[in-house]
Formats: sequence, structure tokens, C-alpha cells
Amino acid sequence: MTAVPELMRFIDIAAPGGPEALRLATKPVPQPGTGEVLVRVQAAGVNRADLMQRQGHYPPPPGASPILGMEVSGHIAELGAGTTSRWQVGNAVCALLAGGGYAEYCAVPEGQCLRVPAGISLRQAAAIPEAAITVWANLFEPRRLFAGNRFLVQGGSSGIGTMAIQIAHAFGARVATTAGTYTKCSFCLDLGAETAINYRTQDWATELAHWAQPHGIDAILDMVGGDYFPKHIDLLATGGRLVHIAYSHGSQVTVDLRTIMTKRLLITGSTLRARGVAEKSSLARAVEQNLWPLFASGQLQPVIDTSFPLELAADAHRLMESGRHIGKILLYID
Repeated sequence: MTAVPELMRFIDIAAPGGPEALRLATKPVPQPGTGEVLVRVQAAGVNRADLMQRQGHYPPPPGASPILGMEVSGHIAELGAGTTSRWQVGNAVCALLAGGGYAEYCAVPEGQCLRVPAGISLRQAAAIPEAAITVWANLFEPRRLFAGNRFLVQGGSSGIGTMAIQIAHAFGARVATTAGTYTKCSFCLDLGAETAINYRTQDWATELAHWAQPHGIDAILDMVGGDYFPKHIDLLATGGRLVHIAYSHGSQVTVDLRTIMTKRLLITGSTLRARGVAEKSSLARAVEQNLWPLFASGQLQPVIDTSFPLELAADAHRLMESGRHIGKILLYID
């Protein structure tokens, strides 16, 4: 393996602002701490949270790297003190991070590393950890989605959306989704969605009510919030589950508790980044055990729109902000 250099390139934020705030800079390579490994990064996933952090709205958790990037793939370059025999220098991995991915090297708790699924390239693997673990943590651990359920994921052409459609379909759910163009809707249908509604041209709530009648929708994975909330409450079946993982339309909502009570609804939500190492590591093992065989069989595939070299991180952010992409956007390091 190549010797670890003293310095590495990374993407710095000159000051909170637009994509132009991102710049290529140099700093010392991080040292892996106790129970950590150093990963020589080949690719990093770009996520909405990165845009929020760049704008100054989403600081990293205490102790996390201030560098952008919450998922990577690459090779283990060094082992920190106290690591187990699970990993060796040279192993190919993908990993979930609290920060640090937009760089040539990053230090990661060993439990948050995952083996690259069979049949998936090392670069492709960078598109998997954040989306797969988010979907698993919110729909399957604890179990909120079952075979035969009617399931709605808002924003089906996003990185999480494309993963949620495939996983829910693979586990036997009937999947509906929304997207902003007919091309995106068609793509979602090809992934396994039973119906896909163009929210720009169709009344998505009415269309989904027709699709789900007379039963209603059993589970909804939502990244919108705001004015979508009361429509979701109306769409849910008795015993339905509404799971929030973002709120692009706002975090403040109002609700009539009588509806929640009479329908016996479960309304919940979560974030992933701030969870502890032990919890993230447990989720990573569950994902490896339950989802990796589906990648190996071809039932699941990471959906990647565009890959940019690290130095063009600003262009990657501009593409994400435009909303033109389908699936994940990656940064890669030659």
C-alpha cells in the first residue's frame, strides 16, 4: 500500500455561503484515534446536509470533523490503537461519517465501516451508507414497514428516495412515490414503485388517496414536512406510521390530535448524524446482514447521477441545489 503522506487535500469552507464558498485546501492527514481506522478516500457521497453545513445552518456534532462529507468509500490505510481483527490495512470499505468525507483521508470509527457489497464497485459504494442506513433505521429498526403494506416515500428520485423504493419493494411492500418531472417518475417506476405522481402537475394527495383506497397508506417516509403534514395524516390508514427525516417545507406543523387518536397513528422521526458510535455501528452491522445480500443478487443498486473530481465540489453542490439529478452525486479522488 502507498505510504500515508503528512498532508492531504480537502474541501474547505471559506465562509458560510453559496457553492463558491468551497475551495480546495491542504492540511495534515488526521490520525486515527482509539478504535478508529484511517481511510484513503476514493469517493465521497454528497448529501443535502452538506449544503446546509456549507450555508452555516448545520454544524457538525461535537468532536466531529468540520470537513464536509458523511459517507465515503476507499481503502484502510492505517489502524488506530484498540481496533479489532475485523479490518486490515488494504481492506476496501465504505463508511458512515459524522464529517470529514470531502478529503483524501478521513478517520472513522471501525464499527461505522462496512465491507463493499459484492457486485458493487468501490466508487459506487460511496453512494450507499447514508441512504441505506437511514432507510433501515427508520423503516425496519424498529419495524415500521411490512410485506403487503402500502408505502409512500416523498421525493422518490433523491438518493434516499431511490434507495427506499428499492428496499421497500424488495421486502414486499407496495410502493408509491412523488417526483418533480415525468422523467423522474418513470425512473421511479423502473426501480419498483407501483405508482409515481408528478407533484408539479398533479394533485398528489388526491391521486394517492385513490391509489390507496379503501385501506389508506400504511407507512410514509417524509422529507418535506410543513404543509404536507396534514395531507399525510389524512392519507394514513388506521394504525399508520408517519416517519420524518427532513423538513424542506418547514418544521412547524399543526394537527388535530383527535385524528391521531382515532386512527391510532404513530408519528415519529429521527436524524442519523448525531447518533453515537455504538448505535451507528449496530445499524451498520444490521444493514450488512440484511441488505448486502440484496445488493449481491442485484435487487438493490446504488443510483448515481454524476461523479465530480474533488476539486469540483462546488459544481456538485450546484447540481444538487438545481434538483435536476436522480439519485446520488459523488466526489471522487483519482
